[in-house]
Amino acid sequence: MTPTMTKEDFKGLGAPDLVYVREIRAADVLADTPLTEVRGLEIDPEAVLYAVHGADGERLAVMIDRETAFAAAVAHELEPVSVH
Repeated sequence: MTPTMTKEDFKGLGAPDLVYVREIRAADVLADTPLTEVRGLEIDPEAVLYAVHGADGERLAVMIDRETAFAAAVAHELEPVSVH
């Protein structure tokens, strides 16, 4: 069994400022988002978006392109890395 790290463990490593950016299908974002938050928003479910995740895996933001995802992370004083 692989041990899991808590948010406190990541904090001890200096990882709270580290975020990762990865591709995500719009359909997956829509499935995880309450209908009240997407009403009136037109997104092709097959579109590729870019999610920014905290070191603990929590999705923090979703952007339309990779460059914007990286720029948003940097603007919030976070250190983005790519995940494939």
